[in-house]
Amino acid sequence: MCFYFKNKQTLTIKNKIMTFGITLILLSIIAVPSLLLSKKPNAKELLEKIEPYQGWIGLILCFYGVWGIIFSILNLGWLTTFPIWWVTLLAGSIVQAVLGFMLGFSLINKYVLSKNDAAKEKAIALREKLAPKQGKLGIVGLFVGGWMIVASILFF
Repeated sequence: MCFYFKNKQTLTIKNKIMTFGITLILLSIIAVPSLLLSKKPNAKELLEKIEPYQGWIGLILCFYGVWGIIFSILNLGWLTTFPIWWVTLLAGSIVQAVLGFMLGFSLINKYVLSKNDAAKEKAIALREKLAPKQGKLGIVGLFVGGWMIVASILFF
């Protein structure tokens, strides 16, 4: 079932939602090589070269994912008219926020937690627990981002 656009505002919302899917796919592509590179012997050197870019992109897209969560909560009324799309938007935004946090973690650790040693140690322990899940979450992000684009074409 395809819904036709009733006004310019609906078209703008569709474009914003499609942007969430595209940015999630891009973020996931950045996250997946970390899983692939972790199996190579020289992965640490390569990851250190990529780390500053991953951090900034991850941090920015983490905030974009948080905005997606807020956007979906503000549009809770869609749950009655577009339930599949609302759940897709919320799930994609959560994956984007978490994946962005994981990629931006090095910057958070460097700029926010650098003065507090106890918090820095806890953050490093948390990162060690999350690191193996980054690649899997990146793969999930590819599928969810693709579904967000398809769903925005089919259902909205």
